[in-house]
Amino acid sequence: MKQSKNRLSFWQIWNMSFGFLGIQFGFALQGGNMSRIFQTLGATPDELPGLWIAAPLTGLLVQPIIGYLSDRTWHPRWGRRRPFFLVGAILSSFALFFMPFSSALWMAAGFLWILDASINISMEPFRALVADKLPEGQRNFGFVIQTLIIGIGTWIASNLPWMVTQLGVSNEAPSGEIPDSVFYSFAIGAVVFLCTILITVFTTDEDPPGDLAQFEKDKQNSAGFFSGLQEIVKSIAGMPKVMLQLGIVQFFSWFAFFTMWSFATPALTEHVFEAPNPLPDAVGFEVSSARFNDAANEVSSAMGVYGLSSMVFALLLAFYTSRFKINRRWIHAVSMAIGGMGFAGMLALDPATSSNLGWCFACIGIAWGSILSMPYAMLSSTIVPEKMGIYMGVFNMFIVLPQIVAALGGITWLNDLFYSGEISGTMQLAGWSCLLSGITVMFVSKEVG
Repeated sequence: MKQSKNRLSFWQIWNMSFGFLGIQFGFALQGGNMSRIFQTLGATPDELPGLWIAAPLTGLLVQPIIGYLSDRTWHPRWGRRRPFFLVGAILSSFALFFMPFSSALWMAAGFLWILDASINISMEPFRALVADKLPEGQRNFGFVIQTLIIGIGTWIASNLPWMVTQLGVSNEAPSGEIPDSVFYSFAIGAVVFLCTILITVFTTDEDPPGDLAQFEKDKQNSAGFFSGLQEIVKSIAGMPKVMLQLGIVQFFSWFAFFTMWSFATPALTEHVFEAPNPLPDAVGFEVSSARFNDAANEVSSAMGVYGLSSMVFALLLAFYTSRFKINRRWIHAVSMAIGGMGFAGMLALDPATSSNLGWCFACIGIAWGSILSMPYAMLSSTIVPEKMGIYMGVFNMFIVLPQIVAALGGITWLNDLFYSGEISGTMQLAGWSCLLSGITVMFVSKEVG
């Protein structure tokens, strides 16, 4: 039986989404610094996608399972989604804190597996919580508030290495060692992740299933590993048409951003700042290494601007969607085109014009703000409440599949094919992928627009 839902106040929606601040600290520190850590530990640019594959693979495995389990969870004190927030936060904080202590590539890759799996345990139920708690008329607003908080987290976390360096923490280190600025940034991220999740857990109530007795009966009937696997497979096979259409949109969106996370640091330190990561035995290693680390800080800070602009974009959308209806498809199409322009603009920069890199990332932030809100708002109106968790998990598979394709050689193959392997070509690929995402969203059913 479908329950009617009361409209929530701004602060209720804010509190239920506040944990996303910590989640985004984890993602932003991962996205802005993992390639830097990998390169510091000896990885070449060609090896980066393979090392990054841990992130999408864990998402592919974890998200549908967590969605399925959270749909079938109910505790009188902790609710349905909040137990997963808490477990994921504890594990994520552990992985964030110990990540910079990696002394070899295999250790860093292993911690990335743990970190991404843990973040996914917390993140996936957050999308379902918005649909659980909010009536249809407030869902645009709810997902936009999440995007606003994500933008704040992205901007602050991306600037952490620069901030702690300004406070006197060393940004230099011997060959093969990670600078103290990265250590302090990840430690701060670990604390923020846990604290923000706790705020959501202790300030947000969840509504019990409409028919609790029937809920418990259905849970018992579907207990067991094979029953769960069968349900996940059945949900994938029977996904709504709109989900498949949006999945194509998501494929191009997340291929673009995975390319950015994997290659922005090596591409932009080399192309814009002319300060590539030096080989350990290179002449003048100490000077070149210092230039690379300074350039990496600049890139990380510039990447933070995409979080800031997505925050502003989300704030404007929040005010507008709280009062008026919007055309989600058109907003997403235009936003992705603007993001593509941001990637294209990077190619015209050099050391003298590197200050304009922030403007490029500001355009990318418009696309990011739309990616984090519009597809989920479109999807949530087509899913039955009883399967909100598992379908959100299945939908997130369309996020990780393009990342797996990219990590298994898709970026390198396309870059070799179209740009002769020039590392700056990876940013062009990201731009084209954004544009294709904007085009394909116009083929999504108009009923959800």
